[in-house]
Amino acid sequence: QVQLVESGGGLVQAGGSLRLSCAASGWIFSKSAMGWFRQAPGKEREFVGAASWSGGSRQYANSVKGRFTISGDNAKNTVYLQMNSLKPEDTAVYYCAAPYPVVSTTHWGQGTQVTVSS
Repeated sequence: QVQLVESGGGLVQAGGSLRLSCAASGWIFSKSAMGWFRQAPGKEREFVGAASWSGGSRQYANSVKGRFTISGDNAKNTVYLQMNSLKPEDTAVYYCAAPYPVVSTTHWGQGTQVTVSS
C-alpha cells in the first residue's frame, strides 16, 4: 500500500522559509516523477512544482519560480520542497503526489498547512 506523508508545515512570517518533506512508503520516488501542489481556502488545487529524477529536470509554477526548490534524498525515499521568501499568498495546504503527471492512479499525501503572516 502506497503512503505519502507530508510534514514541515507551520506558521511563518512573510519573507521567512520553510522546508516541507514528503516521505513515501510503498513507492520509490526515484523511479518516477512527482509533484507538489497546494490548495488555498476557496480555491482549486494548483500546481507548485514537479521533479523527474531520471533526468534531473524540475518544473515550477511561475508564482514560485526562484523561491521554491524541490530536492530529494533517495536513501530516505523522501522529497523536499524548500520554500524561501514566503509571501502571504503562499498560504495553503501543500500536497505531494506521485506519479506525476497526475493520472487517476496518482497517490496523494494528506497535506500539510502552511500559513504565511504579513
